[in-house]
Amino acid sequence: MIRKLIYLILTTMLAGAVMAQDVSLRADHPDEYTVVRGDTLWDISAKFLDHPWQWPAIWHANQQIQNPHLIYPGDRISLVYVDGSPRLMVDRGKPTMRMSPDVRSLDRSPIDSIPLDVLKPFIKNARVITAEEFEVLPYVVANMEQRINTTVGDRTYVRGLSGEVGSEYAIVRLANIYYRLDEEKKRASGSERGHKAPAHERVPQGFWRPVNTWGKKAEIIGYEMLEVSRATLVKNGDPAILRIEAGRTEVQEGDLVMPLDNPNFPNYFMPRPMAGMPDNLKVLAIQGAGYGVGHYQIVAISGGSRQGVEAGHVFSAFRPGVRIRDEIKYPAGSTADIGTWDGDKVTLPDEYDAHIMVFRVFDEVSYAMVMDGARPVRELDILKHADETL
Repeated sequence: MIRKLIYLILTTMLAGAVMAQDVSLRADHPDEYTVVRGDTLWDISAKFLDHPWQWPAIWHANQQIQNPHLIYPGDRISLVYVDGSPRLMVDRGKPTMRMSPDVRSLDRSPIDSIPLDVLKPFIKNARVITAEEFEVLPYVVANMEQRINTTVGDRTYVRGLSGEVGSEYAIVRLANIYYRLDEEKKRASGSERGHKAPAHERVPQGFWRPVNTWGKKAEIIGYEMLEVSRATLVKNGDPAILRIEAGRTEVQEGDLVMPLDNPNFPNYFMPRPMAGMPDNLKVLAIQGAGYGVGHYQIVAISGGSRQGVEAGHVFSAFRPGVRIRDEIKYPAGSTADIGTWDGDKVTLPDEYDAHIMVFRVFDEVSYAMVMDGARPVRELDILKHADETL
């Protein structure tokens, strides 16, 4: 289903040529390129364009070939000019024969717009909900035989749930709490004290690099929940009885219960800069551990549907400029240094890290993928218009 969705996204993204406006070709662009397995639409765009999200502006669909808006391994992408404007056209290549001792098949699956396997955990297992939604979630009060953990086939007991017997639910666990950011507020992990969630540890399968946090009294903009299991309602009551049907990990007391999540992706997905940038958009969290994240890794940002963020929006991530002492004009202990209050300080320019593209949007938090860039993207990077790289 997800792959079918991505193909629909790709098909619509390339549907129709639009007027090329302010399209900037790379100085080293090829005249043609043959698509290979593993390519993505963004990868190919980046070979021809300074701004890969401008691909739809110069795409010309060849109506003489079958499925002209899909791109396959073996296809040849050519750069041509029509009335002085650049266009990219596709010539359908021959299918690639894949051979093994048992299988002979033609490789005719279209390429993805962005890497599907990277997105799957963030599409299937994670969601960010509001504080109001979080406060009323049903919760696991105990497991059968008062076990610490239960697994597939076991029963668990839930308070606050009433539904149709036989209905399937997601059992979720708090992974992160997102706060509205200023210069001194970051993200809190699920094990932080001071929130209203059950006092359990962070889920080991969590996506994000742990960070320190300040400002627990700041406004909460989202609770990130990770699905740990799925269960069927066996009997209503207080508590209700659920049977565990499938799971990524064991169910614990304090886990929460939600309806199954069917991500509501748009019927189109076109990379584009955001018109009217909101103030103070930043990177909230980065995937995994380490110094930063790079190509095709995932970040969470502090903007969602309430700020007008949509799937397909492209941003430039910048490292905030640090404030330093001007040791050249105001050496410490010198006459020039005497009596200065703030004149001896200077804030260095923000430095460009990478482009990121949003693929899933919640109320005030969104997930985005790092598409290209000069340096790793880090937590608290500032988001600016996609055209900015200086």
